[in-house]
Amino acid sequence: MNIQIFAGFSHVLTEVAFALIPLLVLFMIFQFFFLKLPMRRLVDIFKGMILTFIGLALFLQGVHIGFLPTGEYMGAIMGAFRHNWVLIPIGFVLGFVATFAEPAVRILNIEVEKVSSGYIPRKVMLYTLSIGVALSIALSMARMLLGIPLWYIIIPGYLLALLMIRYSTKTFTAVAFDSGGVATGPMTVTFIMAMSVGAATVMEGRDPLLDGFGMITLVALAPILSVLTLGLLYRRSERQGDKA
Repeated sequence: MNIQIFAGFSHVLTEVAFALIPLLVLFMIFQFFFLKLPMRRLVDIFKGMILTFIGLALFLQGVHIGFLPTGEYMGAIMGAFRHNWVLIPIGFVLGFVATFAEPAVRILNIEVEKVSSGYIPRKVMLYTLSIGVALSIALSMARMLLGIPLWYIIIPGYLLALLMIRYSTKTFTAVAFDSGGVATGPMTVTFIMAMSVGAATVMEGRDPLLDGFGMITLVALAPILSVLTLGLLYRRSERQGDKA
């Protein structure tokens, strides 16, 4: 059992090491020439890097042996259902939960609340992003079931985003486009994309390459639209407050 769990773990360790070593080298260059931090701080930073190395390695190994196979099996089972429309509500729920648990989303919300001095609460941002991603995954499942081409959704979506930028504030515009990248994190990509590909594999008349993929594009678009919508609501409430 242990052999199966840690199958290919050495390759994962090598990948994580190659990803972290350049960061370590760059930090040491800055430490030697500019930062000159005390030894106590250096020890804490190195401890954090070791924990990061272990955490990333274990997470990626869990993705390979857990998230990806589970997502594919679930998608294949639901795609084979007679009433496979259940993929839409299930995709909505999983999209909400995955975004709600996404570490990168949490960090973004904390930074937004801190920089805006509480003007944009972290809970508001968290629910805004979670609902936006949930709707995008539900839409992606519906697109796969109906065979709708991806560009039918992507082009109008980005045109709508450009139009909303015109009426939104610069603050929400900047946060919105960062949110699009943050929401496509490891929780969403590793599990829900695997489920989408697994469902497209077993559905008659669907190509996993054409219908299974493309979901992450919608996930990247959804937070942009949802945060811009939040910005418009904030702007409207401010105008109503000024009038009052």
